[in-house]
This record gives sequence, structure tokens and C-alpha cells, in this order.
Amino acid sequence: QMPPPAPNHLRPGLTVAAPNRVWVGDITAIPTRAGWLYLAVMLDLYSRRVVGWAMQARADRTLATDALTMALLHRRPQPGLIHHTDQGCQYAATAYRQVLTQHGLVASMSRRGNCYDNAVAESFFSTLKNELVHDRTFQTRDEARSQAFEFIEVFYNRQRLHQTLDYVSPATFEARRDVP
Repeated sequence: QMPPPAPNHLRPGLTVAAPNRVWVGDITAIPTRAGWLYLAVMLDLYSRRVVGWAMQARADRTLATDALTMALLHRRPQPGLIHHTDQGCQYAATAYRQVLTQHGLVASMSRRGNCYDNAVAESFFSTLKNELVHDRTFQTRDEARSQAFEFIEVFYNRQRLHQTLDYVSPATFEARRDVP
């Protein structure tokens, strides 16, 4: 039995004034000839930077936990960070919510079936699919994993310009604030 969903702590039009205040997460599937490759991400709402990610052949709790763990290790946020996701079973699981509690993160969940509540994560996946996956057939999960890694770490975080960031990349936007 799943615990009830966490309340939605993201107000419409919320402005995040510093990094590591709000992270948003979600999971998508990338098709390959060998089957699906699932990608879980954590994005910092301040800079749109992907701060944690994980990929595997199954969309289970460990996938979501691995992405969160990467974000926690790289960013070391202060307690009180809002961690926002949809109501997927990976995020609602007791063990996952315990990781949030152990690190002092505040769980926040979208209203059921409302993709607009997690628009930044949905927008990232739209960008990934339009710019990486569309019109391409990955032969293996390893090929898709390699290309997704390159897209996130080399292109998206460091080079891709964002209108909401005054046309700079997430890394450049954070560098202006001296964020590690």
C-alpha cells in the first residue's frame, strides 16, 4: 500500500531565486530495438540544469533513487529543498520518501494527471525527444545510454541556450552565481 501523495508545494508562477531550492524529477522511456531504456532526471528549477540522472531497462524505484542519489552527492542541498515529482509509484514508494526525509527534502507532488504541475521536467523530456530521439533508431540500450549521457552532460547542461535563462546554458547561468 502506497502512502498518500505529498501535497503540491509549487505555486503557479513560482520564481526560484537560487540553486538547490527546488528540484523537479520525472521519468521517460527512450525506444531502442532492444527494448525501452528508462531515464530518470532531477532538474534544478533555478537553472534548468540536470543535477541527477539514471538510466536502466526497468522503470522501478531504484531508477528514481539513483537519479536522486546522484543529485544529492553532486549538490549537497540544505534541508528544506522542495523535491517535486508526479505521483508515479517510484516517487510515492515508502523507501524513496524515506530518502527524502533522511536528507531533509520536502516532498511535493503534482495533482493526479496534471502534467502542467511538472512542466519543467516535461519540457526537458520534450527537448530530449525532439533533439535526440526523434527520427533516430537506437540499436541497443547502450547506444541510447551513451547518446543520452552526451546530450545531458555535454550539450544540454553546458551548451544549450534557454530562453528562460536569458539565452545562456544552465552551466553558464549557474556560473554567474558561482554554483559548483
